[in-house]
Amino acid sequence: MTQMDAEAYKKDPCRASSLPFRKIGTTVIPPHLRIVREDEMTEAVDAGTDDPYFKMVHRLKTVPDAALLDGFVLTSADPEELAAHVRECYAAERITADELRAYTHTPVYDADLWIAVRDRATGRIAASGIGALDTRIGEGVLDWIQVSPEYRRKGLGTFIVCELLRRMRGKAAFVTVSGRINNPTKPMALYQACGFTDPVIWHVLSIQSEDEQ
Repeated sequence: MTQMDAEAYKKDPCRASSLPFRKIGTTVIPPHLRIVREDEMTEAVDAGTDDPYFKMVHRLKTVPDAALLDGFVLTSADPEELAAHVRECYAAERITADELRAYTHTPVYDADLWIAVRDRATGRIAASGIGALDTRIGEGVLDWIQVSPEYRRKGLGTFIVCELLRRMRGKAAFVTVSGRINNPTKPMALYQACGFTDPVIWHVLSIQSEDEQ
């Protein structure tokens, strides 16, 4: 992207792209997929599927206080633990420790943004989060936020999000996050409660070929 494009992205990152800035121009979209912003959809999709995502931004002016319940402790976590926790929380995800380990060698890796909340009694990870920091334009990104099913509704997701936001203050100018609209855990409400604003809906459209219809 040009510098002008970068400035446009920083001004309105949710409308500018469905992707974080670092992935624009490098992410290859498969031929059968189209990604369309909701206000630019001109017709219904008659074939294939529509998987809507939201994208929101936090300007880091105010970060809500979020306390950790007794019985839990905030720690770091290694790629093996985090990959296993992501797979535990999202049945469709197949992320591996090797993939996360490779992530640690990218320019956006910040070890301070890989965190976990553990059950003091068992040492088990109850909630975790992985953030990224693109210092080129000052964009923080929440890449993975997850809470184990049996530990939900205890405020752990809110704590993870707010803790990552606090750690990004002074490093990032803004933070973006995205997620599936149809996720039964309702992540959009969580992020809004943590101060994310300006939601934009993006549709990932899978278009069937004539042979498939």
